[in-house]
Amino acid sequence: MERGEMLALCLLCWSCSVCVVTAIQRADMFPYGTLSGDLILAEGDDETSRVLPLPKTLYFYSSPFTQLYVATNGIISAQDLPMEKQYVDDGFPTDFPVVAPFLADIDTSGGRGQIYYRVTETPSVLNRVAQEVHRGFPDAKFTPTYAVVATWENVAAYEEETRTTAPSSKLNTFQAVIGYDETDSYVLFLYPEGGLNFFGTRPKESYNVEIELPARVGFSRGEVTYLIFSRTEGPHYSVTSNEQSVKNLYQVGNTGIPGIWLFHTGNHYSFDNIVPASIGGLLATSPPGGHGLPLDTTTPDFEEYPDNTFDLNNKEEEEEEDDYPLTDGDPEFQTAPAGGDHSKSLQPASPDAASSPSERSDPGPQVLHRSKDVPLNSEPRYGSEPEERQYAPPNPPEAVAEQGAQQIQEQQPQDVYPHHSKEPRLSPGGHVVSVDEEDVDFDTGVIRYTTENKETCASFQQQCSQHAFCSDYATGFCCHCRPGFYGNGRHCLPDGAPQRVSGKVSGTVTVGSTPVQLNNIDLHAYIVVGDGRAYTAISEVPEPVGWALMPVAPIGELFGWLFALELPNSQAGFKNAGAEFTRHAEVIFYPGNQRLSIIQTGRGLDDHNHLTVDTVLSGSVPFLPPGAEVTMDPFKDTYQYYPSVATSTSVREFLVVSAERGSESFSFQLKQNITYRDCQHDNRPAALETLQIAMERVFVMYVKEERILRYAITNKIGPVGVEPTEPELVNPCYAGNHDCDTTAQCVPLEGQAFQCQCATGYRGDGRNCYDIDECAEGLSSCGAHAQCVNLPGSHRCQCQSGFEFGYDGRTCVDMDECSSSPCHSNARCINGLGSFQCQCQPGFYGDGFHCSQQEGQTARPMSLCELHRDSLQSGVEVKGLPILGAFIPQCDSDGRYRPLQCHGSTGHCWCVDSQGQERPGTRTPPGTAPKDCDRADDLLRPKTLCEQQRDSVQTISPEGYPLFGAFAPQCDANGQYTPQQCHSSTGHCWCVDSNGEEIYGTRTAAGETPRDCGKPDEPERLKTQCEHHRDSVQTTSPEGYPIVGAYVPQCDANGQYRSLQCHGSTGHCWCVDSQGQERAGTRTPPGTAPKDCDRPDEPERPKTYCEQHRDSAQSTSPEGYPITGAYVPQCDANGQYTPQQCHASTGHCWCVDSNGQERAGTRTPPGAPPRDCDKPDEPERPKTHCEYHRDRGQSTSPEGYPIVGAYVPQCDANGQYLPRQCHGSTGHCWCVDSQGQERAGTRTPPGAPSVDCDRPVPVAPTQRPESVCERWRASLIEHYGGKPDPQQYVPQCEPDGQFSPVQCYGETTYCWCVDQDGREVPGTRSHDVVKPACLPSVAPPIVRPLPRPSVTPPPNTDITLLYAQGQKIGVLPLNGTRLDASRSKTLLTLHGSIVVGIAYDCKENQVYWTDLSARTINRASMAPGAEPKILINTNLVSPEGLAVDVDRRLMFWVDSNPDVIERSNLDGSERQTLFDTDLVNPRAIIVVSSTGTLYWTDWNREAPKIESSSVDGQNRRVVVSDGVGLPNALTYDSSSGQICWADAGTKRLECISPDGSGRRVIHSSLNYPFSMVYYRNHFYYTDWRRDGVIAVSKDSSQFTDEYLPDQRSHLYGIAIATTHCLSGSH
Repeated sequence: MERGEMLALCLLCWSCSVCVVTAIQRADMFPYGTLSGDLILAEGDDETSRVLPLPKTLYFYSSPFTQLYVATNGIISAQDLPMEKQYVDDGFPTDFPVVAPFLADIDTSGGRGQIYYRVTETPSVLNRVAQEVHRGFPDAKFTPTYAVVATWENVAAYEEETRTTAPSSKLNTFQAVIGYDETDSYVLFLYPEGGLNFFGTRPKESYNVEIELPARVGFSRGEVTYLIFSRTEGPHYSVTSNEQSVKNLYQVGNTGIPGIWLFHTGNHYSFDNIVPASIGGLLATSPPGGHGLPLDTTTPDFEEYPDNTFDLNNKEEEEEEDDYPLTDGDPEFQTAPAGGDHSKSLQPASPDAASSPSERSDPGPQVLHRSKDVPLNSEPRYGSEPEERQYAPPNPPEAVAEQGAQQIQEQQPQDVYPHHSKEPRLSPGGHVVSVDEEDVDFDTGVIRYTTENKETCASFQQQCSQHAFCSDYATGFCCHCRPGFYGNGRHCLPDGAPQRVSGKVSGTVTVGSTPVQLNNIDLHAYIVVGDGRAYTAISEVPEPVGWALMPVAPIGELFGWLFALELPNSQAGFKNAGAEFTRHAEVIFYPGNQRLSIIQTGRGLDDHNHLTVDTVLSGSVPFLPPGAEVTMDPFKDTYQYYPSVATSTSVREFLVVSAERGSESFSFQLKQNITYRDCQHDNRPAALETLQIAMERVFVMYVKEERILRYAITNKIGPVGVEPTEPELVNPCYAGNHDCDTTAQCVPLEGQAFQCQCATGYRGDGRNCYDIDECAEGLSSCGAHAQCVNLPGSHRCQCQSGFEFGYDGRTCVDMDECSSSPCHSNARCINGLGSFQCQCQPGFYGDGFHCSQQEGQTARPMSLCELHRDSLQSGVEVKGLPILGAFIPQCDSDGRYRPLQCHGSTGHCWCVDSQGQERPGTRTPPGTAPKDCDRADDLLRPKTLCEQQRDSVQTISPEGYPLFGAFAPQCDANGQYTPQQCHSSTGHCWCVDSNGEEIYGTRTAAGETPRDCGKPDEPERLKTQCEHHRDSVQTTSPEGYPIVGAYVPQCDANGQYRSLQCHGSTGHCWCVDSQGQERAGTRTPPGTAPKDCDRPDEPERPKTYCEQHRDSAQSTSPEGYPITGAYVPQCDANGQYTPQQCHASTGHCWCVDSNGQERAGTRTPPGAPPRDCDKPDEPERPKTHCEYHRDRGQSTSPEGYPIVGAYVPQCDANGQYLPRQCHGSTGHCWCVDSQGQERAGTRTPPGAPSVDCDRPVPVAPTQRPESVCERWRASLIEHYGGKPDPQQYVPQCEPDGQFSPVQCYGETTYCWCVDQDGREVPGTRSHDVVKPACLPSVAPPIVRPLPRPSVTPPPNTDITLLYAQGQKIGVLPLNGTRLDASRSKTLLTLHGSIVVGIAYDCKENQVYWTDLSARTINRASMAPGAEPKILINTNLVSPEGLAVDVDRRLMFWVDSNPDVIERSNLDGSERQTLFDTDLVNPRAIIVVSSTGTLYWTDWNREAPKIESSSVDGQNRRVVVSDGVGLPNALTYDSSSGQICWADAGTKRLECISPDGSGRRVIHSSLNYPFSMVYYRNHFYYTDWRRDGVIAVSKDSSQFTDEYLPDQRSHLYGIAIATTHCLSGSH
């Protein structure tokens, strides 16, 4: 069928409202697989993924969620899932939030299918989600920012294993996609043709009854809370109801395409229940191969960049491969994944390709299911389909070149991208392959861009750093760091400033034959960017691996590459990679051939501008003797650069000297790939480039006492092979031997000369630089409703309470508290600036949070229109009257939007739909007849880009006044941009293209003749730097208001900077060079004749420091008035400072030295006789800390104006801080200590009575005790008589009491580094003016300090329950047998742990527990301040149940992964395995000390049982196996001598005698028990359904009590703690 006939047929079908189309194929699903960035769920019957954190909040129904879980059984949940038995066989609703594309009992064991999932922001995925939503919900204003893609591929139903029946061959494939933005979420279910082959599953407990439950498809909100403590079922929505409706899933759909189902699933503001799309579509029978329209899409071939997908380091779930080719490589080595055939070759269709499938040898991307003549921009497979599902070899390079040449001529602009982004993630134990130039294919296809999908600065500028500007290019946008900063534009750091790095190190390293686990230990690095020194410290490294990792300096080499000292014609890695990257490295040691994998992931910059890098180590390293020393010679490494990746391969040698072995030589080979996000839109050449890193000094050390591993490397980067022939002629900036401050940049001059320039955010002479407090000096960029927080070298802004960052991520906007519906259902919420209020609706009374209906009245709830109207009216009232210019919607008597809406101030009218959304094309200006809104819509076209932009421009202020300076584009009758655009305020005119983009070189000023925009364009040049600069200046605010005072550079006709530049607002003029940089001494104020910028500069002696200081201090304002308060230094005829300086305004005088620095003690107030400055100084004391602080605070700006808001500390006559400090501008006052640090709680606002700062500060009862550093400091100060001399040593302490890493003698520069105990680190003493760069031994808190893991004993009570809840152990006292919830508290907080088993030693008053996360067994005394101790930390996989034999001083535990039962002494010694056979899933274990008997449960689903043995492992036997399901909990009834268990399968609590007699049921309807104890005829068990502790009476068989902790999460083990040992303790 010809293409035109096919189009006519589909249009005919569409006009009949139902189009018969074919079902979607697997190729039409969203891309999935590991090379799309997917994680893989572990195989099994009831698996749940690790937590999948969401980068932004997802609204499901109207509830916000920040994380998701993907489960085997065909569901996605926003909460951790219970055991499948609690939900898999039940219908909706569920107790927890669920998105269910196919909820059934699925089993992927034995390789039967894979389950993939990821969070992504890939443009092609988001484009397709948006188009599906806009097709199913035409009125939706939805642009997704993130998507979650989960795919079940070839998965099977769970089946009972029998010897006679082979596994079923019926496999299902389906997919769920969640797309969401800041306010809405939509879900797509995709069922490809042939993807559903089973439609339900049998329940596990069917007891041989042949019953099959159909799969459930739909959504459930889960339980919701009401009346604070109560819970009820939330809303739910079912798509299917029986087996036939499940079979129909791929045959019909609600989007017009069989097999695709779309639902609106959530909204930030209000949401009642799921809304399905409602476009019909029936399945047609079609010949093999299908039929349909070829896809003429303009969607670009966006690649699935790894950087666009959030990597969760889920190593266990990544496929392991031998080699990881960096690019597409040779297709002969690409094998098909198990479980599916994706061998269809998909290539991009050329313009002249045949349109009929029968005419194509390669069909290209096709759409076989379109029911409208609207191209759906589904994923073109070329370049976006995962590599593992592409098998056709690419065109030969010659063919590609021939085709590409033709396409490049026909389609401009375009970029040619190599497929470098397809690098798979490195799995543990994998290898890294270096990349040769011939391996990289740079001619892999042409990416086509259109204005509909091109990313622009207007939409994505927030992705740039706040220190960057955004530039649009033909194919997209790029970020570029502003002058004074460096980076890749997305992340920018101040030039010259030192950089800190923090992160975690995890993984398993085998030393010799001993595996050592690294559990998120701290890594910190400090890099002196000015000379390339990189210091790395890893803390809490266990001793065996600490010695062995000394040679692995490549861990710290990453930071050297990022921030190396740059030689000419080179750049360090941070300028390419920024702060987000992934490094895969492999170290192979010789001669032992051990292999160590290093994966380092850059996570971005934190709030302090510190780089965050996480490191995962896996593999083996050679054993090194304790006390060994490792030396490494300087070496060089060559990096090869490709777009978005850098690679290197090198061989290193190192020497190991030990007392045991003497001197030994070893070597290792390093292979590494560093991948990052590169911007290719600015048309930079993609040529291969090589750079060389020279590591001149390498120092490694392991400090046994501190367990700290240190690396120190000096790094330089430069072109390969470029070495100076005479090292003594190298400029000190490149040699790294300059004396600039560590916070300064060394600027090379001619020969050996150089200049020290303080880094951005610092000030000083370059030898000594001090941080600028932008907050105190009023230099911050924080806007309204934001607070400024000073940081070293910079600052950050945080929004005040009631405000949040807006779309740009920088401006604080009012937080709409009403969006979370905080008010009563019969109240309206009125949002205000920074707050909100609730008002009961008419007919109700109350405070708005609780409203009651007045008697005799009934009221319908307010409609959407009425809520809209009332919220606007309440937000714009001033003195009871609405502000002119505000649009208020009009509602009819039933509360619905009137079809015709008019703006009372502007006179515009338009039609709206039932949701109040404007119907495109119905707006009429004032004076014209409005449209008839009751007439059925003609086929209205959607708004064009021009109309959208025009209508979004605000031309009136909120007060209703017209805005001057706002530019609104002009559109023609068809909604297209008119070729010529003019700005009504400025008079400028210019030509635009069809996308409204200005055509360079066509702009004319007011009064000039506009260009003829109908004339064909001459070939145009690229934008110059001046034009980029000019166009990047924002002249209007995000709200559309003109920005007053913005300086816009002036460019000549060729785009070069005009030599004379003037500021339109201030009137200043100055000369600039060709780069637009101001020429010194050429600036003139308004009213004076500007300099002749074409005259060459006359040679003159360079200005002295005094003259520079004097000339920079402007004593007159731009208007020519004298500035009161400006200090101007006085210089003599030679330009030197006069010895006596006086302030003309204040009358103070003082003496200065030759550098203009005030001589302490010489300042005199006005009226007092000045000092004789020529008289030699008497011996004088050095400046105090307060005087340094005071004199460093500049009270004038660089232009010489006094800085309003600058805080200058006040010192007394002895130079000490006055106890009370006040801010001259704000009026705030506060008390300070002797160091000038503010005393908490003493700050008072202006006008309030001040605090008496001489009164002692009461010590809060929760204040921590003095640290060693603080006690030593106080002792020495007392020893010095309270006033130490400047050269005397006083320990410097951090705010948390730890030793500062750098210690110095008094105020000298004689400094050294210390460890966490204050001991000097050998070899760090510095006598230079530059202090040594020391690393903190104690990791600083990342967000907030974590509480020290110390014991807080339980209240004084005889009997206490101890329970495990995730990261803590809680205390629940008993009052008799009642649960005393009022006295419950936390015994021990264990961050990062998962406490499962718990036991108590009544003789030593100690608690024991197993940690599933750390894989350890631990204990702690229940005494105040006691700290945990690790007893066993090796060869544990999944330690669960734990028991203590108090008489024999033994402990027993089960490990449910290797399925073993072990025992040891209570200190962890003499460990031995009791049983390692005939165990499947051991869970609970108890010991009866009085009889020496051990009991345990095994919830093997095939044969669950409870067993016993003696404590030495003898006499093993089965106690009970009949009628047992999932025996989770086990305890001993000391009164009857029976063993009792709680079964999560049968839901029963039962007891039985040890000989198997006397079995009885205590309770028959438990929820979901996990662990249990017995005391005084009561059973106390932890319940996973209730997430609490439940009490059951043995006598009455009734629930007697319940305790639900405030924090809801699963409770695990439970034990009894007593002041004396009970009889039969176990």
